[in-house]
Amino acid sequence: MRARRRSPPYSRSSFWSLLRQYGRVPRQLLPSLATLALLVAVAGCGGGGATRSTGVPAAARPSASDRPGPPPPVGAGSPTPDTHRVFPVAGKADYGRSHHDYPATDIFAPCGARVRSPVDGVILEVSRTDRFDIARPLGADKGGLSVSIRGDDGVRYYGAHLATIAPAISTGVRVRPGTELGLVGQTGNASHVCHLHFGLSPVCAGTGDWWVRRGVVFPWRYLDSWRAGGNLSPVDEVAAWQRDHGCPSAPRSGER
Repeated sequence: MRARRRSPPYSRSSFWSLLRQYGRVPRQLLPSLATLALLVAVAGCGGGGATRSTGVPAAARPSASDRPGPPPPVGAGSPTPDTHRVFPVAGKADYGRSHHDYPATDIFAPCGARVRSPVDGVILEVSRTDRFDIARPLGADKGGLSVSIRGDDGVRYYGAHLATIAPAISTGVRVRPGTELGLVGQTGNASHVCHLHFGLSPVCAGTGDWWVRRGVVFPWRYLDSWRAGGNLSPVDEVAAWQRDHGCPSAPRSGER
């Protein structure tokens, strides 16, 4: 019995030479031709040349726009989508567009109105004792009962003249937007007027630097946004102030 002769493998050049010679595709090449056509079709779906397989179906692979980029610097740029801010006084309140001596905002509200954290952050300082003396009005005491927060956005948020501080509020405690800090009052140099002194500043020393903590930029346009349900961020303005002024180590001459 004669052994069947195996058909030799055909290269690309031999395929075309046979095609020119016979004017048609030999029957034994049909399987190879089908395989070649399938490979070309699959490669053409990539639309851009050869790519390395990731082992994940194309439909399941995230696009470049879906992949997370490097995290932004702390305290720089606009807030991340999960950052949320709220107006610092619950209920009816009013405030102006100016402030005496330095940038801040006095938010006028009934005594006893709830004061709340405007942002996610950690409590930096708490003053539960009103040490203000009109005969000796020291800057460190003018706020009366007060709370300062280091926001997760890198900004310091300060509220003063409170009537009481919530029992759960102490240094190092984490707060969320809306966490109750205390109640509106008239302690310190509030001149017997119920209101919340509200200041924005860089964290700087974090404690003791009342001349920075009291406020360095006007908050009113941010308050406008938060009260309307917006989320305007003070990060850029506070950072710009710090670039220009640094962190002053003492109050200006004549201040105490």
